[in-house]
Amino acid sequence: MTRKKPTIADLRALKGKGQLTMLRVMTLDEAAAAEQAGIDIVSVPSELVTHPRYREVAPTLFSMTGVTHLEAGTRDDYLRWAGKVMLAGADAVYCSGSLATVEYVAREHIPVVGHVGLVPSRATWTGGMKAVGKTAASALALLEEIRAYEAAGAFAVEIEVVPVEVATEISRRVGILLWSMGAGPGCDAQYLFAEDILGTNRGHMPRHSKVYRTFAAEYDRLQAERVAAFREFIADVGSAAYPEDKHVVKMAAAELAVFRAALSSASDD
Repeated sequence: MTRKKPTIADLRALKGKGQLTMLRVMTLDEAAAAEQAGIDIVSVPSELVTHPRYREVAPTLFSMTGVTHLEAGTRDDYLRWAGKVMLAGADAVYCSGSLATVEYVAREHIPVVGHVGLVPSRATWTGGMKAVGKTAASALALLEEIRAYEAAGAFAVEIEVVPVEVATEISRRVGILLWSMGAGPGCDAQYLFAEDILGTNRGHMPRHSKVYRTFAAEYDRLQAERVAAFREFIADVGSAAYPEDKHVVKMAAAELAVFRAALSSASDD
């Protein structure tokens, strides 16, 4: 059966019925691989989802894109940006801004995804880059925040680095979709970064990440091969091993004789 891109209605109908797969992808190659592999949802930079070849390589990926509230500007700026990326092929927009902004955009029937738990762009309010919801009070606050997102018109919320028990209990009690990044299997989608899965992340490796391949080592090997090839070229030029006859164009002997005779005449003048 030919796979089709899911609609918001399709995703909502799957609430509580299993785990979707979700990736953060950064390149056309990663998007094409996600498409071929059968990933359900991707988060992509706006410059990727608006690339003229994006939908050619990723026709059935439900694709979310976003900017943080620090980059977006006013609500009207955010709405204009959302309209632009939706027209270019995005299926939903991520909004880390206020609930008022979420509601403002959602009222124009633009699918909006919120963010709770560890939200990097506003982590200072929750104590920095660490788990959120580890106390009963903070867990209840998360539930209320997610309900507020639902009331504002968001159809999904990324829930990041929240205790698995908390995320599971909340997911059972809300109609909004919960996309788990480090919040356990009790939500509606499991979300990882492609750079972690592929082993290209050379920085901090989050607890929830899992490495399936080690592309970094292969990239290092390829880079070493590039350097070696360039050095061999330098050596060949220095020793006159390059270029060989097969790399150049030769003039016919008769034409060369005429050319050289003309040069001699010109020098005599």
